[in-house]
Amino acid sequence: MRTALCLASAVLGASGGELSVSHAMKQLGELHHFSPRSLINFLGRALRVKWFWAGIALLAVGFFSLLALLSWADVSFVIPATAMSYVTGALGARFLLGERLTPLRWAGIALVSAGVVLVSLS
Repeated sequence: MRTALCLASAVLGASGGELSVSHAMKQLGELHHFSPRSLINFLGRALRVKWFWAGIALLAVGFFSLLALLSWADVSFVIPATAMSYVTGALGARFLLGERLTPLRWAGIALVSAGVVLVSLS
């Protein structure tokens, strides 16, 4: 039970964090110049966006959940199982961020899901 909860926390934390940071970056817009002044200005603006901080917090939850999971479960199970974050990330991008996913991407999501099922059966 603790493995399943920790795995869910790792997957959802990582995906939620990536989605939140992506949402924040889309609010900020593109960075057109990579001069030190532009980078510092962009970073300053990013640090004032709440979605950015929510994303950092969720990514931390995902990372520390992964560390805990690796402390008691086999790495040969943990790494493939956490690949479910690709699935949750794609689904979140589609339904929360409104991104368009091509049929080829949906096929990739199905393949990743099938691989995770195979790993969890063994």
